Amino acid sequence: MTIKENDFRKIDLNLLVAFAVLYREQSVSLAADKLHLGQPAVSGSLARLREMFDDPLFIRSGHRMQPTARADALHCELMPLLEQLQSTLFHPSDFNPATARATITLGMADWVETWLMPVLFPLVRQQAPGFQLNVIASDSFTDQSNLEGGEMDMVVNMAEGGPRWLESTPLLAIPFVALWHPQQVPLKGPLTQDDYLAWPHFAVSNREAASSQVDTRLAKQGLARQISYTTAHFAALPGLLCSQPGIATVPAALAPLWQAHWGLSASPVPVDIPPAQLALSWHQRHNSDPALMWLRDLMSNHLAKYSLKQAA
Repeated sequence: MTIKENDFRKIDLNLLVAFAVLYREQSVSLAADKLHLGQPAVSGSLARLREMFDDPLFIRSGHRMQPTARADALHCELMPLLEQLQSTLFHPSDFNPATARATITLGMADWVETWLMPVLFPLVRQQAPGFQLNVIASDSFTDQSNLEGGEMDMVVNMAEGGPRWLESTPLLAIPFVALWHPQQVPLKGPLTQDDYLAWPHFAVSNREAASSQVDTRLAKQGLARQISYTTAHFAALPGLLCSQPGIATVPAALAPLWQAHWGLSASPVPVDIPPAQLALSWHQRHNSDPALMWLRDLMSNHLAKYSLKQAA
């Protein structure tokens, strides 16, 4: 059924509430008391109701106003709707992740997905089996427009400012490490700056960016590293490190997994660079979405525990 806007032009929700109370009390004075209105106001509402429905609705009989057949029929039809409306507006149902169903699209860089989702997704499946998570590639150049346009519901990215509608919560500060394969680069950590600069580097470049904060910090010292290969994908680095002599600088969260699966060596980066400040961002319009806010809290709590574990 298509809603016809003109059908509602004469409808005032307060009139329907007045009708419900009049039907229950069968008295203008008692209805006025329940509605905290004066009798003239309730009498005026009754006059408008009679005009709206083209029916007397209530006929005085002794000290009571008896409903007409039309009033009985209206009450039967309207009360369930008014009760549902009241529940929706003022008593929203409690959110239960165990029974809720939702499809959520998350933006993430490939390294975040590789590191975070093997742990986070099982938690989601365990606590909210009706959730479907879709992960798409995060891009700092388009994340905000994708959030605004609805292509993404939330994005895990580097913390930064944004428009007024952008909501964000910090998740974790992740330092960087240098990784290499000992069969390709015969070094033992921790690396000195001379060690770090003596070998080629494999770098992740966001849209062919010419340099990173590592290169900016080195340039301030009059130094530079030799970048022999750039890629947009962190996932390409382990295979390169195993097949070619070189060093990669990556978020430290990836190091344990890559060391275990690829036999890589790790060292703190011998360049003073700030950690990656990871944040979860979403559009302000989603603040009332219980599924998204539940996932936000789950992610924040998990990463808070991760941070404490790393600090221990």
